[in-house]
Amino acid sequence: MYTIKEVSEDTGISSYTLRYYEREGILPYVKRDSSGNRLYDEESMEWLNFILALRSTGMPLAEIKHYVDLYQEGESTLNMRKQMMLKHKEKIEKNLSDTLKYLEQINYKLAIYDMQEKGLAKMLP
Repeated sequence: MYTIKEVSEDTGISSYTLRYYEREGILPYVKRDSSGNRLYDEESMEWLNFILALRSTGMPLAEIKHYVDLYQEGESTLNMRKQMMLKHKEKIEKNLSDTLKYLEQINYKLAIYDMQEKGLAKMLP
């Protein structure tokens, strides 16, 4: 079990954000001790890591909340959750493809600079 402070330090997510995620139903299954302090077990840490992956890849909090709600409804929502993940995966793959294309352009520009520094190419924008 981890305290909110330990989770915050480990993940870089503020305690405020962790409490917000829990309050809004985005981070389910956070347990409490007898004093009401939050305790994060392996299940809640798995959820948090999943949420971080979705947020880091651009999924809005409202959509993550919808996914959590579907999960809590049970097995009958399995196909809907799978479709959500497939749609998000496609978006990530498109973004990754675009990023790689832009990286190629930047690498090309850096190669031109190297050649310019060596006097092997004329000045280009």
